[in-house]
Amino acid sequence: MRPSPKVVAALVTLPLALAACGGGGTSSTPAAPSSIASASADHRPVKAGGTLNIALNADPDALDPSISTTLVGREVFANMCEKLYDIDASSTLIPQLAAAMPELSDGGREVTIKLREGVKFNDGTPLDAEAVKKSLDRHRTWEKSARQADLAAVTKVEVVDPATIKLTLTQPFTPLTAQLADRAGMIMSPKALESEGDNFGAGPVCVGPFKFASRTSGSQIVLEKSAEYYDAAKVKLDKLVYKIIVDPNVRAANLKSGDVQVADQLATNTVAGVQSDPNLTVVSGGGLGYYGFQINIGNASGSTEKPGPIDTPLGKSPELREAFELALDRDAINKAVYNGLHEVDCYPVPLDSPYRPKDLTCPKRDLAKAKQLVQASGVPTPIAVTLATPNDAVNQRLAQVIQSMTKEAGFNVSVQTAEFVSVLEQGKAGKFDVLLSGWSGRVDPDGNLTNLVTTQGSNNYAGMSDPGIDDPIKQAAAETDTAKRAELYGSAMKKAAELRGVVYLYHNLYYLGMHKTVAGVQYFKDGLPRYVTAGFAA
Repeated sequence: MRPSPKVVAALVTLPLALAACGGGGTSSTPAAPSSIASASADHRPVKAGGTLNIALNADPDALDPSISTTLVGREVFANMCEKLYDIDASSTLIPQLAAAMPELSDGGREVTIKLREGVKFNDGTPLDAEAVKKSLDRHRTWEKSARQADLAAVTKVEVVDPATIKLTLTQPFTPLTAQLADRAGMIMSPKALESEGDNFGAGPVCVGPFKFASRTSGSQIVLEKSAEYYDAAKVKLDKLVYKIIVDPNVRAANLKSGDVQVADQLATNTVAGVQSDPNLTVVSGGGLGYYGFQINIGNASGSTEKPGPIDTPLGKSPELREAFELALDRDAINKAVYNGLHEVDCYPVPLDSPYRPKDLTCPKRDLAKAKQLVQASGVPTPIAVTLATPNDAVNQRLAQVIQSMTKEAGFNVSVQTAEFVSVLEQGKAGKFDVLLSGWSGRVDPDGNLTNLVTTQGSNNYAGMSDPGIDDPIKQAAAETDTAKRAELYGSAMKKAAELRGVVYLYHNLYYLGMHKTVAGVQYFKDGLPRYVTAGFAA
């Protein structure tokens, strides 16, 4: 199934790379209609005022940029916590709270950043270099911070003058600007940090078009228009109300009934129903991330600990892991589980990324070779495999399809379900055989690789450890030439594909349902709806 021409991009046309993986066969991934225009698609004026009700597919964790780890948390932050940098419609990095792109010196080991002047936090506190330093130091040194790895290359943050900071690095680190375009670059009010401390997430204060008003756990988050925002004239809405609606069918139903005017991450099996409603439209975003499964090949005692041997058939045998992958048909999975609405792939870097070499290819399903490898292994069949999956309906369906396909090659997959957070804990601890997992994606490829496939990376649940992966990724981070970086990342990804600690299935595309009265929403490849210019059509 392909999306109808009603699937459009809000304000922009998102480039959906549609070619299959090199010589990997034809693709069933969706095509964005060629007739869709970019910003010219919607010239409707937006009237001032009103409350926009938005359905979120999950309850975010703490709204503290230093410790947040969820995609839905990033969706809320996108409208109340601005960063030093951001991305635009073409996924190009641009200044946000910074006044310009970084200036490099000392061979890339010193990074100087000029700041916007006249900016205030949503509590009226001025944003200056001291405030930026306080946030960056908290991100990189606080023991509870999840941003330490993002800023690991930074050894010192200095105030040059009230509108300038300088970062000193251990080595050149090209992905730094991209890190500062995410939570590691979110700057928090120093006044609120001093008064709230570790409890900042209960009442966050940043720079943004909207300010935090209230939160009811498991129910809703309310943001109100900020009078302190430096570009307040652009902001038309009075209020954003994020409603937590986990069930995808209920989320779609609430959109149709008008209880919400926007619904995030529509399940692929609800997209057609939303499209068919004459009062609704669907816009597409995302594509930077991926989904697949990790096979434990070295996570003996925790992902950040020294790798060790794993005593499972797949953990011990690269040949059996190859057989397991060859038993899968990615296109068939995309059709059966996702109505063909994702981008099939077997690598973590998007198909249209300038950092992706053109020679990367994906294997077609080859059941005969899979059976041959199983037989040659000498392991008695059926070979037992335990697959851990989050307990939602879509992940369970994916697990069942994997179970069915691999059974034909001689594997006996037992599906083990648990709450999403519990599955992640299993992954971190190494208490799994095979585990469904994904990543929301970053604009710089380093964000999809470091910590995910390098030795002792916090999200390297597979426990992969190989110089052929680690070294080129480290070298690429210190390189500024795009072509050279692509070559290095390609080398690392090919080696990782041989080890098969991670088997990638597709790039996540997100579908945002909206009432046709809603205009001005920006929806880019990071999958974060931006409402700074949104409102109701006049």
